[in-house]
Amino acid sequence: MVRKLFFSIITVIAVAGSAVKAADPILVEAEAFSEHGGWKLDTQFIEIMGSPYLLAHGLGKPVSDANTTITVPEAGEWNLWVRTKDWVAYWEAEGSPGRFQVLINGEPVETTFGTTGAKWHWQPGGKIKLPAGEVSLSLHDLTGFNGRCDAIYLSQDEAAPDNSSEILPAWRREALGIEVEPIENEFDIVFVGGGYAGAAGAISAARMGLNTALIQNRDVLGGNGSSEVRVWAKGNTPGGLYPVGDIVQELSDHAKASPGTYEEYEDAKKTKIAKAEPNLSLFLGHHAFDVKVENNLITSVSALETRTGKIREFRAPYFCDTTGHGYIGLKAGADYKMIEGGRMGMSNMWNWGETESAQSFPDTPWALDLDEKGFPYPRKHHAEWFWESGYDKHPLDDLELIRDWNLRANFGAWNAIKNKGAYARSDESGKAHANAELTWMAYIGGTRETLQLLGDVILTEEDILTKREFHDRCVLSTWSIDLHYPKEQYIGKFKDNPFISYAEHGRGVDRRVGYAVPYRCFYSRNIENLFMAGRNVSVTHKALGTVRVMKTGGMMGVVVGKAAAVAKEFDTSPRGVYEQYLPELIKLLKLPGNMRRADLEESFAEDPKLPKFEPMTPAESSGGVPLTKLEGIVIDDEKANLSGKWNRGGTGLKGFINLGYSYTSDKAAKASYDFTVPEDGTYDLRVSWQPHENRSTKTTIQVVTNGEVTDEKVVDQSKQPLLKNSFHSLGRRSYKKGDKTSVVILGKEANGNVHADAVQLLKK
Repeated sequence: MVRKLFFSIITVIAVAGSAVKAADPILVEAEAFSEHGGWKLDTQFIEIMGSPYLLAHGLGKPVSDANTTITVPEAGEWNLWVRTKDWVAYWEAEGSPGRFQVLINGEPVETTFGTTGAKWHWQPGGKIKLPAGEVSLSLHDLTGFNGRCDAIYLSQDEAAPDNSSEILPAWRREALGIEVEPIENEFDIVFVGGGYAGAAGAISAARMGLNTALIQNRDVLGGNGSSEVRVWAKGNTPGGLYPVGDIVQELSDHAKASPGTYEEYEDAKKTKIAKAEPNLSLFLGHHAFDVKVENNLITSVSALETRTGKIREFRAPYFCDTTGHGYIGLKAGADYKMIEGGRMGMSNMWNWGETESAQSFPDTPWALDLDEKGFPYPRKHHAEWFWESGYDKHPLDDLELIRDWNLRANFGAWNAIKNKGAYARSDESGKAHANAELTWMAYIGGTRETLQLLGDVILTEEDILTKREFHDRCVLSTWSIDLHYPKEQYIGKFKDNPFISYAEHGRGVDRRVGYAVPYRCFYSRNIENLFMAGRNVSVTHKALGTVRVMKTGGMMGVVVGKAAAVAKEFDTSPRGVYEQYLPELIKLLKLPGNMRRADLEESFAEDPKLPKFEPMTPAESSGGVPLTKLEGIVIDDEKANLSGKWNRGGTGLKGFINLGYSYTSDKAAKASYDFTVPEDGTYDLRVSWQPHENRSTKTTIQVVTNGEVTDEKVVDQSKQPLLKNSFHSLGRRSYKKGDKTSVVILGKEANGNVHADAVQLLKK
């Protein structure tokens, strides 16, 4: 049965002074529609405009209707308002792409909505006639281009409803019949934010025996690493310090591309793991919007259930801000730092594919006016991480505008591909992209940088470059200092807000071994019971470049979960854990992720239902094959004699031998792998490489024995070698003990990057 929405009876006092009962106004929150149809629930801008809303994200094709029913108490004329906006009006762009209709019992009202106002407002829909009793309401999308509806208001009063952006203001609660008193919940620790940091942290705390809550304002876990955003999980989980990467490995997806497919991001797996924890209460679809503080201690956090409007109050002695934006710390009055500009921005990536028939795409005069010179062509049918903007915009107040600017850029680029210039040129087979079709575009923004909550240590770039050691080091960050800047080539006429970036990777972090981040970056220096994990921890802008990736954030969460157990057991603060109980924390950090206890009174035991991870070598944690797992004589590129200009320490192409590989485009470059044969026999001589489309298809490899070139082969390094661990056989040959042999990889005659990884001599 379709759910009926609440309405309330409001008494109106007539001007003449006599009491007159007006008909009952009806407020319908769009998120509470019983059927959302093709409309998406967007919860990421509640802090800006006060509510979740429905978004018609159809990639240029109208989405199916959202439907619900209401009960009209009295037949007659009603005034209609819809809270919405013309989402491109802020830029005075031509057209209104977010147009939609409201249908009453299947019939559209005269007004088309989403056509006025650069800001959220109640757009009047005029007077309509309604019958008494059950009436159907529908949101009918007209464009597929991100129309949006917050709420519908029906009243016989002429006055428009209050347009406050306060989160669920009192008049809305009253109109919806929502109890003002919150639903209380008592926990040991509350994590707010369900990305890798929050999910891994909450699971860690639960396994440590704490009664744990995890609040997430969307319906999936993973944050940027979910199917909604589709940034693949980066950073390694090395075992060189403590096994705090075990839970992260459990949760982690194995996406092969960014953006990849929906299935690759394994949303269901993440949720299943969290729900399986007996000490963990998962609150998906809850937005934490209010924080109560007494004497520099958070006493509670209140969260809005995004579909029903119900409010839950969460009480606990400890809280952890894993929102990424630092919302909880900000509301609590925590010390923080937000740089003035030049931040890393927000991405909204997209995919396209080829169909069997021609696909049209409507003209987009409201999108950014782009041609083929204005953006990088989407390689492999996807627009990647560098479709990014908002560097100098306010990272909280301007979030919706940043996302919408990204949509204008994305649709403008796709319009150019489909309808303009060289990309849409005709040839003998017809239009070049006639069968191309958008298949996915993120409407949830992938934000990289907002603000940093400040702890007792503020990690700096200098700390990392000088390899400063902290005695409370606990998480190995294995990403380089990766900062993003607008790419000059594509700025063009959009100097105020460029939308294509490039990454500048600093060399301060050995990505194979990692830099150890201290625990003191993971709690607030002035809010005494606030932990933090993820990209809002206590680091400088430049240091953020290495700690901000998801697997590293996940390990921070695991550390916080264990630190909270120490704090609870000894009735101390996060700072007290460092100052008085650091040895106890280290004991817990040494426990693998499959250890658990029911509560603080119990002993730890291995859970046979949980996966067991062997400590990873630096090679394994960075995606390589350890030398110890290979037979025969193996010479890695780190032991090779390299001449010419080589790029060393490559790790992007996984499956390499040991800690990485080297590559070059220098025609004069040479890599010589030298060894002495240990005994007489027949040997298989092998060379390894990891294929890529930019690798040379005719790389020259020489075999030199006792000073003479005995063989020369040309190999295609753009293709996968046939042997295990990406080895290619140079052939079998007989050697005598003491023969001095070299395998030499040459840059001469190459038509792409030459790849040098390892050489193996295997006796047969």
